[in-house]
Amino acid sequence: MQTTNRQVNSNYDQLTKTPRIATVERTTRETNVQVTINLDGRGTCTAATGVPFLDHMLHQIASHGLIDIDVQAKGDWEIDDHHTNEDVGITLGQAFNQALGDRKGIVRFGNFLAPLDEALVQVALDFSGRPHLSYGLQIPTQRVGTYDTQLVREFFVALVNHSQMTLHIRQLDGINSHHIIEATFKAFARATRLAVEIDPRRAGLIPSSKGVL
Repeated sequence: MQTTNRQVNSNYDQLTKTPRIATVERTTRETNVQVTINLDGRGTCTAATGVPFLDHMLHQIASHGLIDIDVQAKGDWEIDDHHTNEDVGITLGQAFNQALGDRKGIVRFGNFLAPLDEALVQVALDFSGRPHLSYGLQIPTQRVGTYDTQLVREFFVALVNHSQMTLHIRQLDGINSHHIIEATFKAFARATRLAVEIDPRRAGLIPSSKGVL
């Protein structure tokens, strides 16, 4: 597979308060994905992936994470949604990694417990530089609308590996597939919002006892 990546980033400056913005374009024989994120945004989202349920979940990340997100994707939808879903996760993860830069000053850890009707999902994450996913969802149906629910895990695998985060997802309750997945994305967004905030007591410092992430 031929892959082309184009990355542009602007990392947060402690003095000028320049927003942390990254733009990544990823092109393969299967997809073309362009992502721009602003970690210091207001939660606006433009998502056109050709996968409506994925667009809906990207809106949750933006709105509840207060991250401005613009995702434009073209994929081999005539086959299925798998490649587009995965490559959006890859490119979004790369954008997170670029926007965070050396991670100086960030809180680093985030944890949130999100209810959505009968569903209850906990997400804990660490922008540690060490990719790891622990995935504990039990989604009862194979599809939500036309979206294959197996793709939820594939999205987070791609996102974790390319953002270099540690991510734990735990389902505490839930019987409705849509509710379980949406609670997961909302919890992820809120945990991310906590983790990427600038800690005023640690401004300009790497949030690690080792001095590097």
